Amino acid sequence: MLFVLFFGKLGPMANTDEKIEKMFKAGIHFGYSRSSRYPKMKDFLFGLKNNVEIFDLEKTNEMLDRAKEFMFVLGKEKKQFILVGTKTETKGIMEKFAKEANMPYVIERWLGGTLTNFKAIRGRISHMKDLEQKKDKKELEKYTKKEQIEIERKIIRLKNYLGGLVDMENLPSAILVVDSKKEKNAVKEANDMKVPVVAVINTDCDPKTADYPIPANDNSKTSVEFLLNELIGAYKEGVKEYKEKEIEK
Repeated sequence: MLFVLFFGKLGPMANTDEKIEKMFKAGIHFGYSRSSRYPKMKDFLFGLKNNVEIFDLEKTNEMLDRAKEFMFVLGKEKKQFILVGTKTETKGIMEKFAKEANMPYVIERWLGGTLTNFKAIRGRISHMKDLEQKKDKKELEKYTKKEQIEIERKIIRLKNYLGGLVDMENLPSAILVVDSKKEKNAVKEANDMKVPVVAVINTDCDPKTADYPIPANDNSKTSVEFLLNELIGAYKEGVKEYKEKEIEK
């Protein structure tokens, strides 16, 4: 009954849940073509329109609420998580919400070992910070022009890949991923390290790789922004409760 306007079969939508209507308007219901569907995604689908799989937004909403409960607990316990999303279309949104939540993030390439070899990654971050400090203090002037250019290029390269992880002192308590298929390396490392995965997954993804899968459009800016707003909002509500309890102590 949720998609009667979309399919044009049953007349106008009436008395539908306000949140689901907003999800519909955000384009969250659009999947990929049937030929690219991962078999285990079948249970989350409503039907097919012009060879495009359509998500059942009632089920998406259920999975989203489940993920939000987890995010709320993370906030309530003041735990850290990483946002991971390297798609060109949505990386700006990922960075925006990461900074809003004051959380580490990856929007360029996921570096192998970010979780499984965390000590080495911390070492590279320390090296980057050391080079930046030397540059700020003009300590690079003792090198030749060519060497200075090479060092500055190295700083830029390191910042592109590690700049969002500077404040991650310990292994995160979770990762929040947009498109678990594209970010399969991050998801695999999280699975190997028993780090819970919250993931927005399209019809071509394996839902079993995430602890909290959210079946939805992972390409559209409006879809991703809506979902992250819900998830980060839940986390911030948890942080608010944490702070209130701290004041009471």
